[in-house]
Amino acid sequence: MLEKFAAFILVLFAAPSLAAGQAPAPPQNPLHRNYREGETLVYRMTAINEDWHYSLRAEGTVKKDAAGTFFEEYRWTDMTSDGKPYTMAPAMTDFRQKLSLEPNAAPSIPDLTKVDPKLIGPITDFMTCYVDLWLAAKMGVVKKSGDHFYFKLGIPSSWADGTHVLTGVSSADFDFTLKSVDAAAGTATLEVKHVPPANPSIPLPGEWMKTPIADTANNWVEVAKRPDGKFDAGVGQEIFTVDLTVSLADGKILAGTMDNVVKTIERTCDDQALTQCTAPEPHQIMRKIEIALETAKP
Repeated sequence: MLEKFAAFILVLFAAPSLAAGQAPAPPQNPLHRNYREGETLVYRMTAINEDWHYSLRAEGTVKKDAAGTFFEEYRWTDMTSDGKPYTMAPAMTDFRQKLSLEPNAAPSIPDLTKVDPKLIGPITDFMTCYVDLWLAAKMGVVKKSGDHFYFKLGIPSSWADGTHVLTGVSSADFDFTLKSVDAAAGTATLEVKHVPPANPSIPLPGEWMKTPIADTANNWVEVAKRPDGKFDAGVGQEIFTVDLTVSLADGKILAGTMDNVVKTIERTCDDQALTQCTAPEPHQIMRKIEIALETAKP
């Protein structure tokens, strides 16, 4: 179920050099990452997903692969769900998430079919922060305070696990703004807005899903199978904004926030073709994710 997500990553890897050629920028790049092998980083993520509150830690180490490319390898620990300790599925003991801000390293695609379902959101949100910074740094088109660049992409990305979430796809363009470069504080602040493309190329399995529910084309769709054999289906408009504070010294992420709003209509359907469904009901999904670097050691 990750084929579309893989295509999204491959296009990201190929396209930025073209975009950079169209919009040259000053030579110094405040978003460039300078790695030190063996460095350890620990992030705390806290989040609100509608009525669900959770927190957990990502504990990482900087490593180097056989080709000499640096990456950060994370394991997830110390999760709480609605204020109570949460025991992750046994598969998470061995799961490692690889992320890199090296310009020649394509973002690594995690296998979401082998993780605890409650970890799908944190894993993909953490990756989004890295992909946003990686893309901005690789393109090199925002380098001084106030620089802005709109990147038309529109490639669909998937969070479906193939078991519970059968279809989970969104499509977005990227709107970059380097809000500040503060030499005194040693930080740069990057804003990345993920906005609906003019023509989102996402699968819409139900005919009723093709009607826009907001002021743009629908760019978000999800179909999940229920324990009773029915299907919960929704479609709508997704917009989210990622703000990242980056160290000017070495380019690592110091803190980040993600504000995610999805305006949808939802229906429960008897069939997977989504033809025998209840009346549509409007629903707004609101998520807020925060990450903060707790420790970093050489």
